Amino acid sequence: MPGPLQGFTVVTLALNVPGPVAAASLRDDGARIVKIEPPAGDPLAWMAPGWYANLHQGVEVRPLNLKTPEGTTDLLSLLTGADLLLTSFRPSALERLGLGRTLLDDRYPALCRVLIVGDRRAPEEPGHDLTYQVEAGLIDPAVPVMPRTLLADMVGSREAYAAALALLLGRERGSAARERVVGLADAARFAAQPFTVGLTAPGGMLSGAQNIYRLYRTADGWVAAAPLEARFAQRWAEVIGPDAGSVIARHPTAHWLTLARANDLPLVAVEARES
Repeated sequence: MPGPLQGFTVVTLALNVPGPVAAASLRDDGARIVKIEPPAGDPLAWMAPGWYANLHQGVEVRPLNLKTPEGTTDLLSLLTGADLLLTSFRPSALERLGLGRTLLDDRYPALCRVLIVGDRRAPEEPGHDLTYQVEAGLIDPAVPVMPRTLLADMVGSREAYAAALALLLGRERGSAARERVVGLADAARFAAQPFTVGLTAPGGMLSGAQNIYRLYRTADGWVAAAPLEARFAQRWAEVIGPDAGSVIARHPTAHWLTLARANDLPLVAVEARES
């Protein structure tokens, strides 16, 4: 079946992770994606070539030097028939490229725009996923380790995707709104809410301090158990008993996986994964 965005054209200038991930989601919904890359290409292509290839399947990639009059002319020509523009530049850089709000409003009144920035509170300040996670309190200052995912980038990509859908739907229903700004630092703060309200903070209900949601050492590894709801918690108490930590440590992981399946308990092994 054709996707709900079939017939829509998206022009994206967004590089690295959030933009390409958001554009790929729009592509999966049927939109035609035209991506403008600088002559040097997208850094993601050499940082993660396999992922880049997957995200760009079916995407029309066009190298353009937007710092030249010819490149700018070609871009403006593409925008004439586009429904959505996706960017990941600072506002000042968009102005220098001739893509400021006033010009786009005047020249392309039907064009929707999603602007991915670092932080909506200070969009001109530099930053990346790591700094946004630190500022949001998602890195433990006592024992700092590198995060295992680009949380701000990935959450930000979903917010950009949602913003695009909202703008396009609104336009179809007569809304005059044409622009939304998505901040990656804002995405990190959004994702950090369970921690900031105390739910996953030390001692919180979902911090690992309670038997109903924590990691357990087994005889040969670790398992994650989350018998959070009342029916699971009751069954957990019946099967494991009150001293879950010492009981689980007596048997290997495979034993607990089998027991969990037999008793419909939410428990999985903590295993190393290849990149």
